[in-house]
Amino acid sequence: MEKILRIFTKESGSINQAALLLGSLTLLSQILGLLRDRSIAHFIGPSSTLDAYYAAFRVPDLIFICVASLASVTVIIPFIVARMNGGEVTKEAQKYLNDIFTVFFSLIVLVSLAAFFLMPYFVHYVAPGFTEYYQVEVILLSRIMLFSPILMGLSNLFGSITQLFRKFFIYSLSPIFYNLGIIAGVVLFYPKFGISGLAYGVALGALMHFLVQAFASHGSGFTPQFSLTINFKDIKQIALTSLPRTMGLAFNNLALIAIIALASYLKSGSISVFNLSFNLQSVPLNIIGISYAVAAFPTLAKSFVGDKKDEFKKHLKATARAIVFWSLPVIFLFIVVRAQIVRVILGSGSFSWEDTRLVAACLAIFSISILAQGMIALLSRSYYATGNTKRPLIVNFSCSVLIIILSYVLIYVFQHMPMFRYFIESLLKVSDIAGTEVLMLPLAYSIGTILNFILHWIFIKKDFLPDESFITKTFFQSLGASFFLGAVAYVSLNILSPIFGTTTFWGVFLQGFISGILGIIAAVIVLYLLKNEELKDLTQTLKTKFWQAKIIAPAQEEL
Repeated sequence: MEKILRIFTKESGSINQAALLLGSLTLLSQILGLLRDRSIAHFIGPSSTLDAYYAAFRVPDLIFICVASLASVTVIIPFIVARMNGGEVTKEAQKYLNDIFTVFFSLIVLVSLAAFFLMPYFVHYVAPGFTEYYQVEVILLSRIMLFSPILMGLSNLFGSITQLFRKFFIYSLSPIFYNLGIIAGVVLFYPKFGISGLAYGVALGALMHFLVQAFASHGSGFTPQFSLTINFKDIKQIALTSLPRTMGLAFNNLALIAIIALASYLKSGSISVFNLSFNLQSVPLNIIGISYAVAAFPTLAKSFVGDKKDEFKKHLKATARAIVFWSLPVIFLFIVVRAQIVRVILGSGSFSWEDTRLVAACLAIFSISILAQGMIALLSRSYYATGNTKRPLIVNFSCSVLIIILSYVLIYVFQHMPMFRYFIESLLKVSDIAGTEVLMLPLAYSIGTILNFILHWIFIKKDFLPDESFITKTFFQSLGASFFLGAVAYVSLNILSPIFGTTTFWGVFLQGFISGILGIIAAVIVLYLLKNEELKDLTQTLKTKFWQAKIIAPAQEEL
């Protein structure tokens, strides 16, 4: 393991630079993802049809996570590098990749084929509350989408080669083409084929995702072929190295399956509302939390392997403070201007004002856990960097179970305790809307995620930073600035709302945009007066050529 980490962590450079570069690469994909959701909201809107579409993702996604992550970028690259001669492809490296390709392709095809025939049984666990008609639709869509884990899994494998040769721009194109495929499914295929057209779009996106990486890998001199003789010792080594991380990802996906299953009993459109709001809160998470966590991992691993504990702690604390610095203002901004965000991004066509308010309420609840989600990504990788995979695995499993339990308990409490229901609906201003039970699902997810972060934080303090301040100073400075951000944005909204109105796209956009900018300016002034270190580091980083930083991008199953 130590040898692998040494190979994996040869990259150097500022974590801030790498995080900004990775965040920039992620931004375009996230923009396309928002355009994808806007197309879906416009043409279909929250409904039983869209619920069936989102529910159909669950089994293919689980297959992708459980199988594809066994041969992910972060695991394969070190092993391939160890078999190369400098930067040249050797027969040993080619044979190693061929063995992985043969076993991986055979496994994911067999699992997908089994899922194809077992889908009528799976649907009773994924969407038990659907009528028989929509359960049949879920089966149909899921079967078409089973092409996705096969193609995306292969793309993930080929993407290891793309990253190995530092073709990060090409690597970042795949999720863009994937979203374009889904948009084509909504705009072109849905009017012609109905609900099946949505699944065809997902399959098309997966195909384009794969082709980008396949051509890039071939151009780099790596063209995987089927092996007649396989070194299963190497395959076992990869599987054992990947297993804890794979199980961690699988637990989160199983929690989402349980949430979707529960939502299938609620009002029509509840699954759609949950997924649309979840996707919106994932945008800042991917750009901030995931980017910083991925950028920090090689540096953390290098410091630990080199027995530089002080350096390890320094990088861990600096990255954690950066995530706190960015995430807290985003939380306050998303909560205050949630309706404007949702209306501008999703509000057209079949997406009504009631849909806007309900999705905005869910977004506000999801937003309170953005910091926790980003910190979990960092703190779990801190353990991975030390070779300790047991600790984050146990914490993630426990909190995934808690999320499932909380989902059922909170729904029950919401339905049987009028005072609690009145408090939540009044707080989020959705008292006059039907289907507010769905708000309990993001609440359960956020509570479980925040507890997950707290447990990670306690263990990190105990194992690495027993007598040291971690994020306290930055947390309170950023929290104070965020309060000013929220207050200024809220006041600005009330002032600008009568001026621009709330009935046109540009009116809603301008009041939200101007209010957000004014709030951000207020937060920056507060941070400057407090002499915030992260603000100084950011200023310094922006003066450098951060786009030249070297990074290892995240595997697709993490996004």
